[in-house]
Amino acid sequence: MNIALGTIPFGTAVDLGTTFAILDRFVEAGGTRLDTANNYPFWVEGRSGDESELAIGAWLAARGNRDEVVIGTKVGARPAVPGDLTLDSAEGLSAAAVARGAEGSLKRLGTDYIDVYWSHIEDRSVPLEETLRAFDELARAGKVRAIGASNLPAWGLERARNVSAARGLIPYTHVQQRHTYLRPRPHAKLPESGHRLVSDDLLGYLAAEPGLTLWAYNTLMFGAYTRPDRPLPEIYDHPGTTSRLAVLSEVAAELGATRNQVVLAWLMADGIVPIVGVSTLEQLEEAIGAADLKLDAELRDRLDAAA
Repeated sequence: MNIALGTIPFGTAVDLGTTFAILDRFVEAGGTRLDTANNYPFWVEGRSGDESELAIGAWLAARGNRDEVVIGTKVGARPAVPGDLTLDSAEGLSAAAVARGAEGSLKRLGTDYIDVYWSHIEDRSVPLEETLRAFDELARAGKVRAIGASNLPAWGLERARNVSAARGLIPYTHVQQRHTYLRPRPHAKLPESGHRLVSDDLLGYLAAEPGLTLWAYNTLMFGAYTRPDRPLPEIYDHPGTTSRLAVLSEVAAELGATRNQVVLAWLMADGIVPIVGVSTLEQLEEAIGAADLKLDAELRDRLDAAA
């Protein structure tokens, strides 16, 4: 199943019992990818940012199935000041921060390796080569198997991969940015600090560069596609959204699927790994249903052509 399970609320808003049930069902359905970070959910009052990784670690210990899942966790955006609910004191991507972050994540997850270790934010205060060498040292030590860049612009990704190639360092092979079916207004700014929207430049770069995989987050926009109590983010408030939602609804009705499922199928049809955050088994079942939903060329063309 080409879907990654988002785990931000695990161990907090989603209690451990429900967390275990969701993870069990996800794996049973053929899911393997888990997406977490060393700071989820630090922005909630009273939370440290340890909670998501600790919940996954507890599940791994209980099930003894570490080698059956692909764990992606991140470093760079954990507050260095306890209680800071912003990114103002983010740890960054110095060599020391990367090494320290990895050790913390490995301990919380209860594992000796991370499948995909992500730089969570862009940190221009640190020389790029320093960050990449820190990742490379972790890879050479067997603590990291692949690395990814989250919220890095296309030019930054290209530059980083060139540095890795020139220095013989492990390259970024995974990319993570915010992406969904609806298109934002040009130059729209996101209210969420640190988020970066997929650009046409990045999509073009990924299409031309082999060996790169895009993991897309916020794919279902906090439930806004299907829940009337969740309004669309303001960045999608423009005439093109009306047309795109109309086609999305038509295709969903024709397939007997939900809007959410069509969005996920549309992303997967392009080889993108959508990250889906769930808090109930019902939400997970909807996502699982999207894995078997196939969009033929005519349906994809209709979805793509909507203004």
